[in-house]
Amino acid sequence: MSVQTLVKSKVSQEETLRISGSEAVVRCLIAEGVDVLYGYPGGAIMPVYDALYKFQDQIHHVLTRHEQGAAHAAQGFARISGRVGVAIATSGPGATNLVTGIADAQIDSTPLVCITGQVGVHLLGSDAFQETDIVGISTPVTKWNHQVTCAEEIPEVLAKAFYIARSGRPGPVLIDITKNAQFEMLDFKYKPCTGIRSYTPEPKIKQEDLSAAAELLNGAKKPFLIWGQGIILSQAEKELKAFIEHTGIPAAWTILGASAIDTDHPLNVGMVGMHGNYAPNMLTNECDVLLAVGMRFDDRVTGNLETYAKQAKIIHIEIDPAEVDKNVKTDVAVLGDAKKALMALRELCAPNNHADWLNRFAELHGIEEEKIIHKDLYPTKPGLTMGEVIRSINEYTQGQAAVVTDVGQHQMIACRYAEFKRTKSNITSGGLGTMGFALPAAIGAKMAAPDRTVVAVIGDGGYQMNIQELGTIFQTKAAVKIVLLNNNFLGMVRQWQQLFFDKRYASTELINPEFGLIANAYHIPAKKVTQREDLNEAVAEMLTHQGPYFLEVVVEPEANVFPMIPSGASVSEIRLS
Repeated sequence: MSVQTLVKSKVSQEETLRISGSEAVVRCLIAEGVDVLYGYPGGAIMPVYDALYKFQDQIHHVLTRHEQGAAHAAQGFARISGRVGVAIATSGPGATNLVTGIADAQIDSTPLVCITGQVGVHLLGSDAFQETDIVGISTPVTKWNHQVTCAEEIPEVLAKAFYIARSGRPGPVLIDITKNAQFEMLDFKYKPCTGIRSYTPEPKIKQEDLSAAAELLNGAKKPFLIWGQGIILSQAEKELKAFIEHTGIPAAWTILGASAIDTDHPLNVGMVGMHGNYAPNMLTNECDVLLAVGMRFDDRVTGNLETYAKQAKIIHIEIDPAEVDKNVKTDVAVLGDAKKALMALRELCAPNNHADWLNRFAELHGIEEEKIIHKDLYPTKPGLTMGEVIRSINEYTQGQAAVVTDVGQHQMIACRYAEFKRTKSNITSGGLGTMGFALPAAIGAKMAAPDRTVVAVIGDGGYQMNIQELGTIFQTKAAVKIVLLNNNFLGMVRQWQQLFFDKRYASTELINPEFGLIANAYHIPAKKVTQREDLNEAVAEMLTHQGPYFLEVVVEPEANVFPMIPSGASVSEIRLS
């Protein structure tokens, strides 16, 4: 079976048909341009699946092996394509199994529409078989949710769902549809949603805020810019690059902002955060103006808020008003779309060159290079490092691959060392930190971008949380390249136990199976590397193979990721060892 995104014509907005609610759901999806969705059937959603059967030439349903896998696959699809990802599940446990993926999408601003079946309206509240209040459960982790109890609601509700999911700060929406509504007939006519009263997805940028921001930046001696995923979501990559080149401001990224600007751009000074680079973390507490664009000042970035950038004037460009002044008090808040804001701000900022200030970043980077980076990427000790695996992948992909990571030490190493030449190339679980994310997310990413090399970099702990999605890879033939960095530990937890709990490795050592045999059982070619001299050849074989491939690399069991900001410490207390 070929893994390709289908492109089909949309249902006419003027068309009126007498159809069932279940068919209406499918026609709404097609009208919204959905050609791939991920899910798992069950009793309460069976009518929709029956309708999907009739439209196989227009919409491709991917049967995942777990509903959490469906949600993460839809996330991966959305993150690499910029389109709304769609997941579908039955009631009760099917719906609750989606919740982790929904919560992940909420905190990472991923546009997602999740459709769940529900027991018939006459059974609501009766504790019927596989009944659960998924609307109540998902309310804290959705941008919007709604329960449909009659067929006539379906077109309007789904139109709103897609509009809300993709507009403003994107996020997940859940629509719960009772079984009777799926069977009922309605006169179907679809009209896309273009606006909702009382919902303002994009604040209008105020000129006085732009002027105030420009005044601070024009007077700054040590300005510093940090960008997040808001740059990618607003498609502001070119505008960000033009802005920093015009102003000469050094710029750093959060993990979700990675790949918006080429890794080797001279003004790209690295990653901020707990395991970010030494220079941008240290100099956060030396800059005189801090410009934050499309990021939310989460605790992994700020460390101790009592000491975070207290010497600096703070400018925050953000589309979501709820994020402004939530954690870090701003001096100037520019509410609105990052793309529009950067374009306008550039016009107000004088051309500049902060060479001396940029050299300060270079000096501190040199310290990190000597103490950490060179040893990670070009080790001389016997054991293989995670860093040299990423370096090998870089050499063969030349920054063109999409790297999908799980959560843990391998995630931080991949985010630190992966080279990117294309945007939307770093796909990971940022805010929720969901182990089990990478394998299904890589499937979704590959199906959304079949022309791109998609490499899933996973630890042995996270891999086993959704390892069943190898079945989805086998069935769809999605050419995902799986790199398992196996240290036989829950590595990040073990690192903390080593550093802060006197090496009491409580429940972190893993007794692992033969992962290659499991891959082979799903008819996926596999190779295991234990020696440095075999690494490059194995990576080359994996990347040149036409289909999916599994590569296990056994790495040092007790290696640590540095630099590191201890929990609750200041960003300027970052440790190099």
